[in-house]
Amino acid sequence: MRIGIDLGGTKIEGIALDEHGGELTRQRISTPRGDYPGTLAAISNLVNHIEQQTGYTGSIGLGIPGTISPHSGLVKNANSTWLNGQPLLEDLQARLRRPLRIANDANCFTISEASDGAGMGHEIVFGVIIGTGTGGGICFRQQILTGANAIGGEWGHNPLPWPRDPERPGPACYCGQHGCIETWLSGPALTRHFNAAGGQAQQAQDVVAQMLAGEKLAEQALAEYEERMARALASIINVLDPDVIVLGGGMSNVARLYENVPKLWVNYVFSDHIRTQLKPPQHGDSSGVRGAAWLWPK
Repeated sequence: MRIGIDLGGTKIEGIALDEHGGELTRQRISTPRGDYPGTLAAISNLVNHIEQQTGYTGSIGLGIPGTISPHSGLVKNANSTWLNGQPLLEDLQARLRRPLRIANDANCFTISEASDGAGMGHEIVFGVIIGTGTGGGICFRQQILTGANAIGGEWGHNPLPWPRDPERPGPACYCGQHGCIETWLSGPALTRHFNAAGGQAQQAQDVVAQMLAGEKLAEQALAEYEERMARALASIINVLDPDVIVLGGGMSNVARLYENVPKLWVNYVFSDHIRTQLKPPQHGDSSGVRGAAWLWPK
């Protein structure tokens, strides 16, 4: 049995897969935000609950919103900032008394979709998670490209390409820079920009709901969001030239993105014709946790 854990900014999801990839059970709990010891306890308890429920002991793969530094062995680059600088791998292995494998959550998402999802059968797949943060992963011939610094695919912490004057220098980002793609395209970013323009929303889903109800300010916010996404993804196409870009995270549920964004990125991609496809995830919000489970081979 393989256990996959997806550690998100607001929820922790666990899944157990049998030897053929069939789902045995799935559990979801809230993330103890800002609480590192609480996060360790939550993950450990979730694994124990899954094993008690299935009656099996499994390998454990964990997807996190950051990565383990090859230099220090500590978590770095996590937008769940209470994880940064912590020996997460060491601490969890001590609690669970077995080896773990940890990977960036966007890498887990991408390998899942490239293997048997929306990117199946394609040579180059770029996976994007747009939720609490904005991450990315690169899959070449069903192999994740992690990179020398373990930051392969981290498009969210590049500046928004082709910025307009009102977009400079851009919002402050937790990474210490201004105007990162994440500050424009994450779910909280959409909410923040909508409210700054005079709207009222608690979360990105509220903006989308108002747009669907015909609210003009919400329609404008989504149109601006799509144009920025088109610029951001065009920069990826110009460098990586992927066959498929698969969107994940909460914003991947906004159906209009898949039609509107490719119409807009033609203005920025350095090609006479664009074959790259923009697709929703075949496995929905299960892709990240499935990919974590598959960090262990058969």
